[in-house]
Amino acid sequence: MTNRDRDERGRRGYHHGNLRQALLDAARQLIKQQGAAGFSLTEAARLAGVSAAAPYRHFRDREALLAQVAISGFEQFADRLEAAWNDGVPSPLQAFENVGRAYLAFARDEPASYSAMFEAGLSVDDSPELKAAADRAFDVLRRVTAAVAQTAPQANLPPGALMSLHVWAMSHGIATLFGDGKPCRGKVPLTADEILDAGMLIYLRGLGIIPTEK
Repeated sequence: MTNRDRDERGRRGYHHGNLRQALLDAARQLIKQQGAAGFSLTEAARLAGVSAAAPYRHFRDREALLAQVAISGFEQFADRLEAAWNDGVPSPLQAFENVGRAYLAFARDEPASYSAMFEAGLSVDDSPELKAAADRAFDVLRRVTAAVAQTAPQANLPPGALMSLHVWAMSHGIATLFGDGKPCRGKVPLTADEILDAGMLIYLRGLGIIPTEK
C-alpha cells in the first residue's frame, strides 16, 4: 500500500467514523462566522469534507444539526454552572457570584454554542432532548437561588422560580450586551463581570439578602 493509499484510506475512515462530530464542529465554526441562521447543511458538509448527502445520515435537516449543537452546549453549560456552584462552597453568596461569572465565561468561551442555544430560534418544545438539556441548566440556577434565598427575610422574597428567572435574565442580558466582542462592549468603563457583580449586589440588597451599608 502506497502512502497515498494510506492517506486516502485514513481520510475515508475519519469521515466515516467521525462524521457526526465533524459536522458539529463545522456547524460551530460556521455559526461563529455567519451566525446561527447564516449557514446551510450543504456548507457544513463542505467544511467537514464530505458530500452534500452525507449529513443526512445523522441529521434530517439544518435545524436538527443546530439543535444538537444547542443540546451539547446546554450540557456543557450545566456542567460549568454546577462546578461553579460547588454545593455552595465556600459560602452560598460566594458560590452564587462564581455561578454568575461562569455564565459569562461560557458565553465568552463558547460563542457558537451560546448562539445556537439562545439565538437560533429553536423551540425546546419540539425536542425532548433539547428541553431536558435546557431544563438541567436552569435547574442549577433554581437550586442556587433557593440556597441564597434561605438567608433572606422570607416576606421580601418573590417566588423561587421567578427569582431564578430574574437571575437568568440579568446574566443573559449582560452576556449578550456587554460580553467580549459585543458592539456595546467599548461604550462602558466596566467589564461584563463587574456589571453583573454590581447588578446582583443591587438585586440581593433589595431582597434583604445582603444588608444595606449604612
